[in-house]
Amino acid sequence: QVQLVESGGGLVQAGGSLRLSCAASGRLFSRYAVVWFRQAPGKEREFVKAIRWGDGSTYVVGSVKERFTISRDNAKNTVLLQMTSLKPEDTAVYFCAAGDTGLTERQDEYDYWGQGTQVTVSS
Repeated sequence: QVQLVESGGGLVQAGGSLRLSCAASGRLFSRYAVVWFRQAPGKEREFVKAIRWGDGSTYVVGSVKERFTISRDNAKNTVLLQMTSLKPEDTAVYFCAAGDTGLTERQDEYDYWGQGTQVTVSS
């Protein structure tokens, strides 16, 4: 069983940066994928970035490709999401999730979810 806890959210001005952390308790196997999703008010949850726990390979699509970086710290059992050049449209609740799956955008492939952390970007 894996439990995930996100932290690092907050209020930031447009153009600023934040670093989100996803701390895992329980074992993350090397084949596990860990992913960040986000959900803006009134919108569906959308994929942000994913990383393979074992080898650090990543998968990213969309508008955040150049601005957000995903990484992992195996010693701390943590996955990080470094967000730069933030825009008001990045405002959302950010969730991390993990699962024994490929690097995929499909939410139903992930078995373990955190509670989310709020990111608000003011203009």
